[in-house]
Amino acid sequence: MIDHDVIIVGGGLAGSRAALEIARTDPNLSVAVVAKTHPIRSHSVAAQGGIAATLKNVDTTDSWEAHAFDTVKGSDYLADQDAVEILTREAADVVIDLEHMGVLFSRLPDGRIAQRAFGGHSHNRTCYAADKTGHAILHELISNLMAHGVTVYDEWYVLRLILEEGQMKGLVMYHLLDGQLAVVRAKTVMVATGGYGRVYNTTSNDYASTGDGLSMTALAGLPLEDMEFVQFHPTGLYPAGVLISEAVRGEGAYLINSDGRRFMEDYAPSRMELAPRDITSRAITSEIRAGRGIHSDRSAGGPFVYLDLRHMGQEKIMNRVPFCWEEAHRLVGIDAVHEPIPVRPTVHYSMGGIPVNTDGQVRSSAEDLVDGFFAAGEAACVSVHGANRLGSNSLLECVVYGRRTGAAIARYVQNRKLPDLNESHYLTEIRNQIQSLLNQPGSYRIAQVRQAYQDCMTEYCGVFRTETIMQTGLAKLKQIQQQYDQIRLDDKGTLWNTEIVEALELRSLMIVGEMILTAALNRQESRGSHSREDYPNRDDSNFLKHTLTYYSPAGIDIQYKPVTITRFQPQERKY
Repeated sequence: MIDHDVIIVGGGLAGSRAALEIARTDPNLSVAVVAKTHPIRSHSVAAQGGIAATLKNVDTTDSWEAHAFDTVKGSDYLADQDAVEILTREAADVVIDLEHMGVLFSRLPDGRIAQRAFGGHSHNRTCYAADKTGHAILHELISNLMAHGVTVYDEWYVLRLILEEGQMKGLVMYHLLDGQLAVVRAKTVMVATGGYGRVYNTTSNDYASTGDGLSMTALAGLPLEDMEFVQFHPTGLYPAGVLISEAVRGEGAYLINSDGRRFMEDYAPSRMELAPRDITSRAITSEIRAGRGIHSDRSAGGPFVYLDLRHMGQEKIMNRVPFCWEEAHRLVGIDAVHEPIPVRPTVHYSMGGIPVNTDGQVRSSAEDLVDGFFAAGEAACVSVHGANRLGSNSLLECVVYGRRTGAAIARYVQNRKLPDLNESHYLTEIRNQIQSLLNQPGSYRIAQVRQAYQDCMTEYCGVFRTETIMQTGLAKLKQIQQQYDQIRLDDKGTLWNTEIVEALELRSLMIVGEMILTAALNRQESRGSHSREDYPNRDDSNFLKHTLTYYSPAGIDIQYKPVTITRFQPQERKY
C-alpha cells in the first residue's frame, strides 16, 4: 500500500495549482499527483484565449463587481454568487502570482500584462499569452511542482475511489506501463480530472477528457450537479471539431453566413460576435437550419458558417492568434490571412460536475459534506458558471479554486490520521474486474460501441433539445449500454494495454452521458446552454435551482439545491 497525506487525481491546472499550494503551505506534507497522461499533456494546455482578471491595464474603469455581474448574467443567474465573488475578487492576485512564477504573458508596449476583449465581458480584462495561455500557465506550474518535490505518478489510471462510512480513504490505480495495481491510502483525496467532452462525437476536448473523476464519484454514491449544462463553443473548426479560440473574435474577426452577412446583429446587436457562447452557438445553429450555412463548394445550405479574419491583416493574425492560423492551415488547408475559416458549434466545456463548497469540499447532498474528499476545476461544480460559462473564466476558476482548495486541504490534514482500509479486498475486486474484461468473448469492438454512444448523445442532446427527442435518445443510450457486456479486447497482455483503459473510459462516458440526458429531460425550461424548444422560456419560479443527480444501475434519482443569490437579482438576459 502507498501512503500519502494528500493524493490529487489529475495533473492539469486545478490539480497542479492545488498541489503547489499545499507544498508551499506545509513543505512537510507528503503530496502526490496521479495522472493518466503526463501532467503537461493534460487538456489544460489546449486552453487558448486567456484568463480574466480586473488588472485595469487596458480599461481603468473595470472592477471586480463588473466582472462578477458579467459572470452572473452570463450564467443566466444560476451561478452561486458567493462563489463568483471569490472568483472575481481574487482574480488579479492569482494572475500576478502566476507572473511571479514565470508565466510568459503577452505585454503592452510599457511592459504590463496585455488584456483583450472576450465574449460576455463588458471590459477588456482577459490576460493572455498569444493564443496558448493554458500551455504557458501549466508548464510553469509543473516546473514549480518539481521544484517543491511533489510526487507525480504519470500514466497511472485511477480505477475507483475508496469511500467507506462517509469518509474518503484513498483510491486504486493501474499503471499503464506494466499493468501493476496499487492502493493509495491518504488523509484526503482531491479530484481534478477535467471535463467529459468525449461523451459527444465532435468536441474540442482531447481524447483523455472522458469524465473519469465524475463517473467514479457517481459510482461512489455521490451526486453530480447541473450535468444538463454542456457548453457548445460556437467556433469549432469544421469538420475537425478542434477549437478556433474566442480570442480570434476578441481580436476582431467576423462571423458571416452564405449571404456574406454578419448575422450576429440579428441575435445580439450590442455585442455582435462577442455575445456569450450559448447565444452565439444557437445563432450559428439557427443560420445553418435556415439554409444560410455554407457548403465546401461555397454554395448555400451547408453545415457551417465562416469566421472571417481577412480584414485583420497578416501582422495582427500572426502576432495575436498564430496558433489558430496554424490549426486551420494544418487541419483543413486554409490560409486565414486570405480565406475565411469554416466553423460550427463543438462541445467544449462542462458547467456541471462534482458539487463542492467554496473550499472545494465535496457535497453528499444539498446540506452535507464528505469527510476527506475535495474537487476543483472543470470536474467540480462550485457553480461560478451556472448555466453558461464566459470565456476566460475557466482558467481563472482552475487557478483561484485550485489555490483555495489546496489551502483548505493543507489546513484540513493537520492532526488527521491515515485511515484504516483493507488493501487486499480492493486489489482483488479490481483484478477480477480487469480479468473479466479480458476474458469477455464479446462481439463488439470498443471503438464501435463508443462511436454509437457519442453519435447518440450528439443527435439527441445537442444545442437545441425537446422532450420527445431526449426520450428517444435515452432509450437508445440504454440499448447501447447493453453492448458494454459484449465488448471484446484483442490485447490480452499487461504491458501498455491501452484497450483496458479504453474499456474503463467507455464505462465512464456511459455513466456521465446518461446523467446529462436525464438531468436535461427533467429541466423543463430554457436557461443558458440548456435550450428547450418545447419550453423556450426561462422559468425562475420552478427551476431557479441546481440539479443534483444520483446514479445507480437501477435508475437515476434527481434532487435539487437552492442557488445562492447575494447582490444581483435575476432579470431578463439581453445583449
